[in-house]
Amino acid sequence: MNFQRGRSREEPEINLIALIDVLLVILIFLMVTTSYAKFAELQINLPQAGGEASAEKTKPINVTVDASEHYGINNQGVHYTNIENLAAALKNAAAEQTDPVIVINADAKASHQSVINVMEAARQAGYGRITFTTQSQPK
Repeated sequence: MNFQRGRSREEPEINLIALIDVLLVILIFLMVTTSYAKFAELQINLPQAGGEASAEKTKPINVTVDASEHYGINNQGVHYTNIENLAAALKNAAAEQTDPVIVINADAKASHQSVINVMEAARQAGYGRITFTTQSQPK
């Protein structure tokens, strides 16, 4: 029964102001907690260290690997049969040096396995200082 004939019923309304406030708080929370850092764009200053130059000059051992998996140590061809023979050839090239630098000059089309063979031979010979040579891109 409707006892209030002359009065109309009020329509419910949604309070949009409170909804907007809640959404703004959520947006601010997401902006504060999200990290937008890109590691490639970091500006860093490398540390500096002073030291004396070592009196003992070590001669690097140059190991070359061509595309057809031929090996050379200090411009001398080496017949590769296994990693142990390559490690022995590295020890002979090092002579009396305790930890020489091994410089790997690999052809761009050389197989990945041939470079790993040189690295494994250096490890077996007890040499841990390995570096690679590259060339810069033409402009």
